[in-house]
Amino acid sequence: MTQNFVAVSGFVLLFALMLLRVPVGMAMGLVGVTGFGLLAGFSPALKLIGQTSMRTVTDYTFGVIPMFLLMGAFVSNSGMSRELFRAANTFIGHLKGGLGLATIVACAGFAAISGSSVATAATFSTVAYPEMRRFNYPQSFAAGTIAAGGTLGAMFPPSTVLVVYGIMTEQDISKLFMAGIIPGILAVLMYMMTIVIIGLVRPDMLKAAPKSSWADRIRALKDVWAPLLLFFFVIGGLYGGLFTPTEAGGVGAGGAFIIGLLRRKLNREKILMSLLQATRTAAAVFTVLIGALIFGYFLTITGTPQKVTAFFGELGLGPYGVLMLILLMYLVLGCLMDAMAMIILTVPIVYPVIVSLGFDPIWFAVIIVMTVELGLIHPPVGMNVFVIKSVVPELTFSKIFRGVAPFIITDLVRLGLLIAFPILATWLPSLL
Repeated sequence: MTQNFVAVSGFVLLFALMLLRVPVGMAMGLVGVTGFGLLAGFSPALKLIGQTSMRTVTDYTFGVIPMFLLMGAFVSNSGMSRELFRAANTFIGHLKGGLGLATIVACAGFAAISGSSVATAATFSTVAYPEMRRFNYPQSFAAGTIAAGGTLGAMFPPSTVLVVYGIMTEQDISKLFMAGIIPGILAVLMYMMTIVIIGLVRPDMLKAAPKSSWADRIRALKDVWAPLLLFFFVIGGLYGGLFTPTEAGGVGAGGAFIIGLLRRKLNREKILMSLLQATRTAAAVFTVLIGALIFGYFLTITGTPQKVTAFFGELGLGPYGVLMLILLMYLVLGCLMDAMAMIILTVPIVYPVIVSLGFDPIWFAVIIVMTVELGLIHPPVGMNVFVIKSVVPELTFSKIFRGVAPFIITDLVRLGLLIAFPILATWLPSLL
């Protein structure tokens, strides 16, 4: 069997297994070991399983992933989301569509600490959705706003997706975190602008909440100052040279734990829940990562990355034409797998192509994260849509997708801006 035949067969088998609902990490590992065995012998292939697994779970660099996941779990289970929403609502809830605006701001704040898009969507389905429905906001608008707000989780630091991208491509994680800040702020502003436009087009649809007094606003801010201080301390220490990314994750997890205890937001039950939640999520991430690394060894001996690079170069589409094809591929893959799996599976293949075309790898990290996050809300699947549906069973998929449609358009416009003006993602990292 030729290398090309084995490589193509491997991809066909991989997608067949995923369609059969085999976990992505298991599918990649199985295909990788089988393909490696066919080309290099099954004895080295079986040894590869143990070596890759042990090296991955004991690598100090990879420790940043469970630490930031644990930080997010402590913050999530200490009720931070509700406090953020309440604080945002006291300042802008009285505006037209104010509860939607407050949801976006609170989602951004929560996502900046938890780093999880799915967790943000699930949490605010219980926090913001009932409040918007109490003021007769349409179900589609309320669900769509939460689904879109949840996608902010992968853009702001500490983003687990950016961490994995940085580890796989050997890019500076600090620069990757910095690169996501301006696009993340741009996402918040454009989402808020979308809500304002909806309120202007349909003025009777979005009612305003009662205006809060300054005393209420100050009380609400008192509830969120400690976790926000933790965020700025962790990120500031990272950029100030006090911590490495892995140490920053450890400091963040420890700080979130201490703050939760001091504010009496974490009891024994919530601590155990946070530990279990972070462990499960980390185990899932490492399973995908180990499977992807094994699959990557298989691709390496078939020469697939080099062949893909040569193929794109022969198309004659130019750098931006090839970039459009890659982004289209990610939108399609968004219907089949989650963001982390897409990053881990495809980056070893497309990264050499991007570098050969002369694109900035830091800029491409932001582009790729924006695109895979768009996959969380666009039909026919949309992970965030499924999460919201599971939390609010009375919603239908059609209503959620109808509500999220304006935000998808907004995301496409934002993606176009980032492609046209790369400086939006590269300026802050250039200052480091």
